Amino acid sequence: MLMGALQQVLVVDDGHRAIDHSLAAELAELGYASVTASLEAAHDVLAVIARPAAILLQASSRRDPAYAQLSERLREQMRQAGIPVIVVDETMGRRSGACIDLQSQIGPYVLNHPDL
Repeated sequence: MLMGALQQVLVVDDGHRAIDHSLAAELAELGYASVTASLEAAHDVLAVIARPAAILLQASSRRDPAYAQLSERLREQMRQAGIPVIVVDETMGRRSGACIDLQSQIGPYVLNHPDL
């Protein structure tokens, strides 16, 4: 794969990012470019970036009904657009082997849709 042809993944979170863990770093190790945005800014970001290979939606630790509603709306819109949304919770993000899980979930989609 050429460097200019990296598949892009949008990472959507609630603004709380762990200092000791970075999904962007894990995605880079797997060969994906990534953009991180808050859930509130996700639609604006999607309007200006190339179609992502997938969206990683970090589950919020907040019990915020508005956040849950926005994330469900995003999942439904992306499902209709054919873009997979992978929900990543805190335990998945911190345990060893999360890269393998991400690769197994994102990889088949990218292989089947290489020209996105």
